[in-house]
Amino acid sequence: MNSNISPEILSAKQNYSIVGNSPDLINAIGRALQSAKTDLSVLIIGESGSGKEFFPKIIHYNSARKHSNKYIAVNCGAIPEGTIDSELFGHEKGAFTGAISDRKGYFEEANGGTIFLDEVAELPLTTQARLLRVLESGEYIRVGSSEVKKTNIRVVAATNKNMLQAVNEGKFRADLYYRLSTILITIPPLRERGNDILLLTHKFSSEFAERYRTAPVKFDDSAKSVILSYRWPGNVRQLKNVIEQIALFEAGNTVDGELVKKKYLPQYSTEYKPTVASSPAFDYTREREILFKLIFKMQNEIDELRDEIRGGVHHHTDVQKSLKQVDEYPLTSDVRKVEEVPDAEHEQKLMKFSRMKTPVFDAHDVEPEPIDDDFDTNESEPMTLEDTERETIKSSLERNGGKRKKTAQELNISERTLYRKIKEYGLE
Repeated sequence: MNSNISPEILSAKQNYSIVGNSPDLINAIGRALQSAKTDLSVLIIGESGSGKEFFPKIIHYNSARKHSNKYIAVNCGAIPEGTIDSELFGHEKGAFTGAISDRKGYFEEANGGTIFLDEVAELPLTTQARLLRVLESGEYIRVGSSEVKKTNIRVVAATNKNMLQAVNEGKFRADLYYRLSTILITIPPLRERGNDILLLTHKFSSEFAERYRTAPVKFDDSAKSVILSYRWPGNVRQLKNVIEQIALFEAGNTVDGELVKKKYLPQYSTEYKPTVASSPAFDYTREREILFKLIFKMQNEIDELRDEIRGGVHHHTDVQKSLKQVDEYPLTSDVRKVEEVPDAEHEQKLMKFSRMKTPVFDAHDVEPEPIDDDFDTNESEPMTLEDTERETIKSSLERNGGKRKKTAQELNISERTLYRKIKEYGLE
């Protein structure tokens, strides 16, 4: 299978322990090697956990800049917004509270080499403007200084975000996006790499057994089928975690598909859709029954009101026209458009009907069948989006013992965004 792969690509795979032969992966490695011959900016796009971090190294260590031995990787999402300019461009003594001395930034430290900006979509707009200047002219200014400095640096950036969407939403500068993506490299998600999944499974299980001196685990055909059909939303990182669990707890055993699904992939489905782990299970059948009863009750009240209006104002032609509209559109007609009814009492009844057009859900009015205690049918204030977000973050922090890095990974957000949310909701 490797006969059609160039020696340069095989060497890169070996040097960086990249496993797989899928065409998209091989193409991505080939583009990285070709990019290394130039100083053009590179943007690497791929889902979280797909292995984007290997490609800047391939680019740097196969370029003329490798002799400078200056390669710096920066996780832009892990640096608080208030300090990221200082981290990247440096600062002068006294520029802000705590700046007790001059400090070089990453762009100065890596002068002559390569800087890898991971999660570049998380950069604040003000920092994006500074980065654009570096890319266009090699110039930057330290925080708190007016002196223009120069740097000779190669920028490689990566993101798991939809950058064009971010540009359209005004969250990322269009000019910076086009400058960064002079060369675009797309890393395929694991689910699109076919048998690479089984090659990685063998690699991770074998390495675990060798490292911890445990008996190797075996996967039968049904287990392999489950592993291949799962969507792996966390990509290679998730696969590695799952296989290492299996290698530990099933050491020396032969694992089948049912065991993998029930014990190690409980959310398994060929139509897998990620869900928030902290969301409680909800019985939609019960909700549907209650809503149906509410609709039936509304229809009965509308019919009764229609009969009352017919009985009292049948001699009014205008009201008869109104009733015709009600007959044609029993649930959606706008009674306020009907001409004024002469009788004030019947006008009040029509207004009552118009208010019923947008019902307020009240399970007590419906009188539902008895249900389990864990299904709350009492009226309560609806949770706002902020309430829901706060509870989700709080629950995730508790599950991860307050560790923010793990919490950010579970919620699929950057550590900087999580830090801001924790302060915003008072969860310190």
